[in-house]
Amino acid sequence: MRKMHLVSVLVTIAAALQSTFGFAQQSHWASPDDKTAQYMIDMERKWAEGVCVDNGVVSDLLADDFQGTSTTGARFTKSDELRDEKAPRSARNCGLDKTTVRFFSNTLAIVYGSEHATGKDKTRPDAKVCQIWTDTWLKRNDKWQIIASQDNRVKCN
Repeated sequence: MRKMHLVSVLVTIAAALQSTFGFAQQSHWASPDDKTAQYMIDMERKWAEGVCVDNGVVSDLLADDFQGTSTTGARFTKSDELRDEKAPRSARNCGLDKTTVRFFSNTLAIVYGSEHATGKDKTRPDAKVCQIWTDTWLKRNDKWQIIASQDNRVKCN
């Protein structure tokens, strides 16, 4: 009897798991006309351009609990980015390069992108600096914001 009960419990658990995973939302790449993806890419563009000009994008773009990792491996917060946004700028020719958006649910997306700027490296003011990054977006209270980022410096093409 005990063995029958155990089998019954295991079958019920297996069915519940299959049901749960069977209905899990599949991830998908954003289509070119996806309005949410267009908004994210536009905000990413403004953040990339913010290295050259104070456009005030950080306040709305980053969640209060945002955590980033710089190209040197240092952690930074929204407060750090707000401080940097107000600092004097020597960079120029800032821009966003290739960017793609992948949705994992109605409230979670990852944006993969790259950007460039000249003069961002203070030790080489005329050098073009390029980086690739991954930003995690979360929708809370009907508002999409970046909650995490990972930046990597790469050789410019």
